Amino acid sequence: MTTESAPTTDRSAIVRLDHVGRVFTMGEVKVEVLRDFSLDIYEGEFLAIVGPSGSGKSTILNLVGGLDQPTSGEVLFRGEDLTSASNRRLTAYRRDHVGFVFQFYNLAPNLTARENVLTATEIARDPADVDEVLEMVGLTERADHFPAQLSGGEQQRVAIARAVAKNPDLLLCDEPTGALDYTTGIKALRLLVDVNRRLGATIVLITHNSAIAETADRVVHLRSGQISDLVINPHPIAPEEVTW
Repeated sequence: MTTESAPTTDRSAIVRLDHVGRVFTMGEVKVEVLRDFSLDIYEGEFLAIVGPSGSGKSTILNLVGGLDQPTSGEVLFRGEDLTSASNRRLTAYRRDHVGFVFQFYNLAPNLTARENVLTATEIARDPADVDEVLEMVGLTERADHFPAQLSGGEQQRVAIARAVAKNPDLLLCDEPTGALDYTTGIKALRLLVDVNRRLGATIVLITHNSAIAETADRVVHLRSGQISDLVINPHPIAPEEVTW
């Protein structure tokens, strides 16, 4: 079995969720999605969050990404409390520090691959070179193609390139292989591992697929809004060794 060394980290928390609760109100019904949830996300790590639908995975990603705020507890980014931050502050946080990769790509259909990536760099504080990022994801020859002219795997690589081009501190990935076949999914996973190892970006990946999680440095298993298990992988396996 091939393994890959986890990146060296000083184990300082880039994000801390401290006794977080999140309750959604639907009419007269209150749904408690997260309950007294605490987790440190370390600088430079590849963290996988695994659980079935309804376990709270997406809610955690939204809280970490500044798309939502907790009902109780605190969310801290490098010591800064985001819990009661204004919409303006959260927008700046997402712009300056966070890159998102979604399951269904969310590409602008009227823009080429290169133009889709450029849209991210235009709002970033310290963007990466677009052509270098496209080369890294293997899309130099496809840069002038529109999403409809690209395969699903190529579109996901554009989505990853768009997120990486911001040069973010955090790369948040919501089921990034969920819409891909096995072979293409492994290639996308390989790309995310390379981004983590080569660029040092902290990656949080949510998935229902526990096999994919074996490539991560740590794996958080969720059940009913709480951590049911937390596994440390001192030697994560290579994406090419993953089977499901």
